Amino acid sequence: MKNIFNPVYREDYFEGYSSGLNPYLKCTQNKSEAYNFGFEQGRLDYERMNGKVAYGIPQLIVTNKVLEDFLLAGMLGMDIDSDGYTAFQIDVIQKWYQSGVEKYDPSQSSYLLAILEENGIELA
Repeated sequence: MKNIFNPVYREDYFEGYSSGLNPYLKCTQNKSEAYNFGFEQGRLDYERMNGKVAYGIPQLIVTNKVLEDFLLAGMLGMDIDSDGYTAFQIDVIQKWYQSGVEKYDPSQSSYLLAILEENGIELA
């Protein structure tokens, strides 16, 4: 790996990383070393959350944002909807949700509900 503080290298790396998160793209050989390394890292992250691309692309894609939402749902003691996710994805989601459940504080949930109710927001 080259100098990550080099702005050109970083730009190529992040371009490759974001391309690697897209399961429909394949790495091209005519790109820079930074792009290829970033692509590999992005693809590893994608496959860590969604399963191997070779096994097919799921209907719903799990991202860090999705996992953070499930963590928050667990922390607030909210039910989750896992429809549309594959068994592999549900295993990943369950770990994040369980981590949130372990941090669950019922008083925080009641505070949140009070604030939402005060602002006219109702949870179904």
